Amino acid sequence: MTLLTFRFAPSPNGELHLGHAYSALLNQQMAARAGGRLLLRIEDIDIARCTPEFEAGIFHDLKWLGLGWEEPVRRQSEHFAEYRAVLDRLIVEELVYPGFMSRGEIRAFIAETGGRDWPRDPDGVPLYPSLDKALSMKERKRRIAENIPFAWRLDVEAATARMSGALSWFEFTDETMTATHTVEAKPQAWGDVIVARRDIPTSYHLAVVVDDALQGVSHVVRGQDLYAATGVQRLLQELLGLSPPRYFHHRLILGPDGRKLSKSLKDTGLAALRHAGMSPQDVRRLVGL
Repeated sequence: MTLLTFRFAPSPNGELHLGHAYSALLNQQMAARAGGRLLLRIEDIDIARCTPEFEAGIFHDLKWLGLGWEEPVRRQSEHFAEYRAVLDRLIVEELVYPGFMSRGEIRAFIAETGGRDWPRDPDGVPLYPSLDKALSMKERKRRIAENIPFAWRLDVEAATARMSGALSWFEFTDETMTATHTVEAKPQAWGDVIVARRDIPTSYHLAVVVDDALQGVSHVVRGQDLYAATGVQRLLQELLGLSPPRYFHHRLILGPDGRKLSKSLKDTGLAALRHAGMSPQDVRRLVGL
């Protein structure tokens, strides 16, 4: 019998806060309840912002909380060759294209055309214009040879045309895993998302679906802020022939001002709470576990 597999996958680009603690502990709780296994994955493809110091802090915080996981720990930065092979497949199948427009160029183009009516993704970012898709192969190669910056973008229109029917995923209704409902995936809402950079052959979306498949992850338990992103990942899973896991997008831990906790805004980290005398049991009570 195959064990159910859960994973906690933080990025070492800042200190873990209460929101991370809740997600990690919830994954541990759900894995234990299901008699399954828990994996730890370090999502460090952002080599400019991820540091060994932040990674060491992650291990320290999680061990302090009482979290246990199976070894070895997968570090995404050690598997760029695997992601590159998947990207090459998408390139050969003409499901991705190089997008050369900078953020400034995108803003200027939108201002000249759509303005405020330009469609935006679920995060509020304007969708990428389709100009680069019309470039000839010769022009694309010329720009790449001249080292013009670009990112590989998923051609969502071409990708969805490959689908035989509607995309969906199974979402658990709560952490007891007693019931699920089917959610329609809407990858078109994101437009032609980035799946790889010129210097880094992957993105969050591509790496996470590859890793979940390779590690045999059966259940993805993560924050509600990633709910809409699941549509893009389901599309990539279908294109790559990967079996999708089941999902549970849990509630977010909010700050006193009602916003989601954030590393980038330097919300109080677990290390600071520990140094202030708080115990792991105190953390569990704070996050409702």
